[in-house]
Amino acid sequence: MPRYVRSDRPDFTYFFTVRAAQRGTDLFLREIATLRAAVRKTKDRHPFEITEIVVLGDVIHTLWRLPQGDADFSTRWRMLKSLFSRSVDAPEDVPGQRLRPGEKGLWQRRFWEHAIRDADDLAAHRHMIWTAPVQAGWVGRPEQWPHSSIHRAIARGRFVPGGRVGPGYLPA
Repeated sequence: MPRYVRSDRPDFTYFFTVRAAQRGTDLFLREIATLRAAVRKTKDRHPFEITEIVVLGDVIHTLWRLPQGDADFSTRWRMLKSLFSRSVDAPEDVPGQRLRPGEKGLWQRRFWEHAIRDADDLAAHRHMIWTAPVQAGWVGRPEQWPHSSIHRAIARGRFVPGGRVGPGYLPA
């Protein structure tokens, strides 16, 4: 059985990719209000800051900044997934033998995390988050996607619609 080693470095910004169990589903878009409620409850109980996020049908890419001295993002993801799962019906086409007790088959069991190393790494991951809906073929320009933190960046003057976003982006 593989042993997954997670980063445990406090005072870092982390990039995460979290996926639905079924590829190609629109689960996260259909249940966006439920997802937002699960995020709010998780943040209330275990504070963290979402610096960037994009929600697609079957994937979430996000950058989180954890509180000083705290690197326990696994507890936060476990709670968020659990709260969301309790509020959403299980899909009908998930074979029962694949599920562990208490699972509904909504989420991939693991997630991918990466500790941001420097300003260039942050800019590259921010760019990936902002352009994910374009890469997925959902929209032609990043600012056309409604479920993205890019709108916050536009309001703060950190992204110009129709403009070029690249690794040279420096956070404000």
